[in-house]
Amino acid sequence: MIGFITTVSLVLLSLPSGAMESLADGDAAFFRIEYPLAIASYTDGLQQSPDNPEFLWRLARAYVCRGEVAPEEEREAMFQAAEGYAMRCIRVDSLLSSGHTWRAAALGYLALHAGMKDQVWLSQELINEIELAIALNPIDGAPYSIKGSFYRALGNVSWFQRQLAKIFLGNVPDGGYEQSETALKRAIVLAPDVMRHHYELAVLYIDWDRHEEARDILVRAAQLPVRVAIDRERLVRIQELLSSLNDVK
Repeated sequence: MIGFITTVSLVLLSLPSGAMESLADGDAAFFRIEYPLAIASYTDGLQQSPDNPEFLWRLARAYVCRGEVAPEEEREAMFQAAEGYAMRCIRVDSLLSSGHTWRAAALGYLALHAGMKDQVWLSQELINEIELAIALNPIDGAPYSIKGSFYRALGNVSWFQRQLAKIFLGNVPDGGYEQSETALKRAIVLAPDVMRHHYELAVLYIDWDRHEEARDILVRAAQLPVRVAIDRERLVRIQELLSSLNDVK
């Protein structure tokens, strides 16, 4: 881990002063949830420092977060852009975990609107990227959270659907609710103030008919800060889920 930090620090220190300023401006805009401005700043920095992985993974992250709240007709293009920047990052520096993390995030969204054959391929790519990200940086909660969401989705696929997919489309990753719970709990340990991790665990427990646990986690999630744009929508959904759970006898 010390080597990883040192490598990143050297990359940042080697940036031209103008590119460093663009990086700082982009980060500030990103954390203010001003994604177009963040993207513009990162793009400017990338022009000054071509193929710099620190700009490439940040552009992937910004496009994922922007795509999450974009109008429906614009989302696929956003996620394709994110996947493209993440792939460029991986080609430049395959040992930088963030490139793998944000490619996995983009692939997850692209899979939502893909056909079944593409979904199988995308799911295999996604889990490979997640495992690489975790191996490269095991103290980052983001890949664990994506892994948890992925395995929750697998848990909602019936045995019959899995067998059909294996016969006609190739191998489907094994796993389900238990793997999802383990990954999401790990994400929460690593980043306890990130709303997404708690929200996804609560949704898993609802799918799993563990309603009391889900209710407790949703109450906690509602108290966490808004860090990305989609957290605002999560807050609305949390209240809707709490209301529906209160109606469950």
